[in-house]
Amino acid sequence: MLTIKCARCKTKIMKYKKIGMGKVLRCYKDRITRLYDGEVDGDNLICGNCETVIGQIKDNKVDMIQDHFTYSGSKIRK
Repeated sequence: MLTIKCARCKTKIMKYKKIGMGKVLRCYKDRITRLYDGEVDGDNLICGNCETVIGQIKDNKVDMIQDHFTYSGSKIRK
């Protein structure tokens, strides 16, 4: 499980179940287990505290913007 945080204000955005190694480039909606302070504004996922755009929502996934978030936790190996 990964905890994804805003890079600017360090607010928790969501808890995500990452499968496989590699970078977090996109988050699939069915693997998001909890949404903390992230808000959906049109097609964007934004931080509820500082209004930073974390990612863009498309169909069943969120395309993440690499410089706008950090994460901690462990990834599940395939």
